[in-house]
Amino acid sequence: MTERADFLSINHMADSENLPDQEPVVKEEPKTENLNFFQKVIAFITGQADPNFRKQRALKEIGKWLKKNRQKFYNPKNRNVLPGLAKFFYEFYKVLGPAQAMVNHAESSAALKTIVIESFLTKDQAEVKNNFTEDAIRERVKITEINQLTEELKEEMIRFFTGFDSEKAKSINGNYNFLQQFLNLVHFDYYFFLRKFDSALPEGNFFYKPNFEAIGGEYITDELKDFIDVAFMLDRPINWDYIQDTLKEYRGVEVVSRTGLKKILKQLHDVQKSGVFEQIIRHIDNDPFFKISPHIERNKIVEPYLSKMKTQTELTLQKLSHEKRSKNIDELCVRVFGTTSISRMKNYSENTNTMFKKKILAGFIYVTPMNYLRAFLIDYCKKDVREVVDLLLVRGKWTSNLLSQQLSDTFHQLVQLSDDLIEFDNSLAEESSIRQKLKQVALRADKDKKFDRTLRQMLKEINDDAKRIVFETAQHLITLGKSLKQMLDDCRTEPPEIIINWKEIETHSDNTIQNQLAEIYKKIYFFVKLLQYYSK
Repeated sequence: MTERADFLSINHMADSENLPDQEPVVKEEPKTENLNFFQKVIAFITGQADPNFRKQRALKEIGKWLKKNRQKFYNPKNRNVLPGLAKFFYEFYKVLGPAQAMVNHAESSAALKTIVIESFLTKDQAEVKNNFTEDAIRERVKITEINQLTEELKEEMIRFFTGFDSEKAKSINGNYNFLQQFLNLVHFDYYFFLRKFDSALPEGNFFYKPNFEAIGGEYITDELKDFIDVAFMLDRPINWDYIQDTLKEYRGVEVVSRTGLKKILKQLHDVQKSGVFEQIIRHIDNDPFFKISPHIERNKIVEPYLSKMKTQTELTLQKLSHEKRSKNIDELCVRVFGTTSISRMKNYSENTNTMFKKKILAGFIYVTPMNYLRAFLIDYCKKDVREVVDLLLVRGKWTSNLLSQQLSDTFHQLVQLSDDLIEFDNSLAEESSIRQKLKQVALRADKDKKFDRTLRQMLKEINDDAKRIVFETAQHLITLGKSLKQMLDDCRTEPPEIIINWKEIETHSDNTIQNQLAEIYKKIYFFVKLLQYYSK
């Protein structure tokens, strides 16, 4: 509890004729060092120089005021709080107690924040907001490319965000904070407080007729301070219909009786205007200069709402992009391999990766494209592609040795890369020196950061080697594809310009050479497209 600025003075600005129980004005006496000589002598003779004297005099004034106060909450003579105070709180309990379960955790509810914010949206904003849902984005991506849709949504989001100027944000935050203040009042533990006056009071029975008794004031001062902390900021101009309409939308039913709320707010206003609670606390605690500052909610919900909307929209686009990427990869795999399940690498594999994942390391990061590569080079290039390339090089009559040499060199480089790939995979076998060193370093990395850096460097070198094989193979396949496309175009041309004996070559082929070239070219084309998804 801290000092409150001029909170009470603001509420006491009404005409004193309307305040039959106006609280006494308790001022701290000027310090003796600020008095002149004669004032100090008089203060010494009268006892005013003694801080305890000033304190007791102030407490005496407070006691006189409490004794005359029409709200019979406290007996200053024996420092007892009276049944009248319990009856005051029981009225609050009957009105707000039934709502406590209905608004449990409402103060942290994202749904409630959304209801408050969206109650301030313009018609245009309400329409644009629906464009950012996942369902709406999924519908639009069916007819619009992801990149174009991203730009469209960015423009729509700017339009939506622009509608939240500083004044609107201030109004939204203000209304939400009023709502939070009210929820604090609802959640006050009235039952615990009232049980001190009537130990037989049943919880949740709002038709029970309590038998309240006077109790020592020291037993309730903490609760009284807590009540002032949450309640006194509500004695302001507040749109209570808006507060109750918002809670009704949140829960689907009327949360608090509107008539009952109006009644207890009037009682709260009277108590706050009189200042009786503060005077009771001062008297019980023997602190006539005690001041309390009601809790003020200062939540800002607009910026987090907009930030969350932006993040969710971006995540949805990323999700759809990933789904499209996965779908395209699966389609290309089927075109090239006839299946989406490709597993050829024995040691540079996901199985080996498990020992790195436990250490939150990426491990081997080119496992998937390396599996594709091994399947394509070993299962396809060394068989189907070799057969056609050998046929062209051996049986073909080339008009240029340079072109035939280029085809031969490219294919043999691919063969060499397939051998490099196998050698690379074998170098990571269980019994290999690299694998054994990886294990040893991985075990020691948990305890020594030096080995953690060593492990990361080893993985980087292994992955860089895998990356080299993937990228070099892709480049040579592109070159091979271009060469075979030239051959395909040439065999369809009359007269041919690169190989002049296509008919003779055809006699040595089990299938038409044109169909074979077309099929190989298509597979290389789709396979290179597949590798491109892993090149970024």
